[in-house]
Amino acid sequence: MAAVSHPLFARVYERLSVAMDRAGTAAFRRDVAAGLTGRVIEVGAGNGRMFAHYPRAVTEVVAVEPEPRLRAAAVRAARTAPVPVTVVDGLAEALPAGDGEFDAAVIALVLCTVPDQTAALAEIHRVLRPGGQLRFFEHVAAEEPGPLRRVQRLLDATVWPKLFAGCHTGRDTVAAIGAAGFAIDEVRRFRFPATSSSPSSPCVLGRATHVEQRPH
Repeated sequence: MAAVSHPLFARVYERLSVAMDRAGTAAFRRDVAAGLTGRVIEVGAGNGRMFAHYPRAVTEVVAVEPEPRLRAAAVRAARTAPVPVTVVDGLAEALPAGDGEFDAAVIALVLCTVPDQTAALAEIHRVLRPGGQLRFFEHVAAEEPGPLRRVQRLLDATVWPKLFAGCHTGRDTVAAIGAAGFAIDEVRRFRFPATSSSPSSPCVLGRATHVEQRPH
């Protein structure tokens, strides 16, 4: 497995994720996990902040995280999770799982960071059974053309990915999910924090369904 080590960012993120959850992202995580059942793969589990929100109808979570410090934190978080969680090393673009192995996949603040979003979504599509669900909560491009979207493009091409472990603020993630062979069932667009004009404030939270044949 190729090493993905961002020790400084990992240290910052461990604290930042706790503060963000207190400020409101915990509620978004609950919405992402609500109603899930069966076997779930969580891609880019970070330090395990999703684990507490899985309902008891989930029989197992396989949590994939490539960054060593965050993965170790996820292992600790798994010990107190309400459902069985197995934390494994792995990349979103090469998931350590078989075809059609899972009933659902969860991605929370991950697709902004993966080096190859198309490859990551293809892998998620591969490991989900037909009809399986994809739940997502992501930073995305501003919905309307204008100054914020221009700032996102500028930052993504310069300093933002270097400062935030590869994060991009301006990806059209909903369109990418649809292009990867998922039917978009529900999308909620909002800013977090609600009054912020930060480049990373535009977000989406939604659900999509794995379809057997990708649309042409």
